Amino acid sequence: MAAEKSEREKMLAGELYLASDPELAAASRRAQRLLRLYCQTTIDERERRTQLLQALLGKVGETPQIVPPFHCDYGSHIAIGDRFYMNYGGVILDCNSVEIGDDVLCGPYVQIYAAYHPTDPAVRLTGRELAGPIRIGNNVWIGGGAIICPNVTIGDNTTIGAGSVVTQDIPANVVAVGNPCQVLRSV
Repeated sequence: MAAEKSEREKMLAGELYLASDPELAAASRRAQRLLRLYCQTTIDERERRTQLLQALLGKVGETPQIVPPFHCDYGSHIAIGDRFYMNYGGVILDCNSVEIGDDVLCGPYVQIYAAYHPTDPAVRLTGRELAGPIRIGNNVWIGGGAIICPNVTIGDNTTIGAGSVVTQDIPANVVAVGNPCQVLRSV
């Protein structure tokens, strides 16, 4: 008889899970402690910022820059590549894996949401949540205020226009804009 999945395993598998689970609550508290320390650093404390990101995130490439304030759920499900830059007010809800490639630039207030809630009101009342993975390729620019939704992949060398809401995959080598975000042209 197979052992029942933990709430964390369900979360990462894209199944309904309870975020109030003690293991997940402890992981969230750990992340919040590290985020508080990170958001208290100054621009002159670059080495300290990198150390805190390495403690918080699952994978950190070379020369990361995340301008505080920054918020995430767990941190451990986030992998960022080399030369990642996120401007003020970034949010990454990493209730599932969020993989970000090399040379990705995020404008201010970019929001990356792996988390979401059931649309069935009866299921939503149970307190259970859902999460889906997000993949962002290399050399992607995400304009300020854009929202990246769960279960989305953005291809290499793509630009996402400011204020866009990305609800479906966006291919490589394009400029995409709008709500919902759609390909405007190839580059």
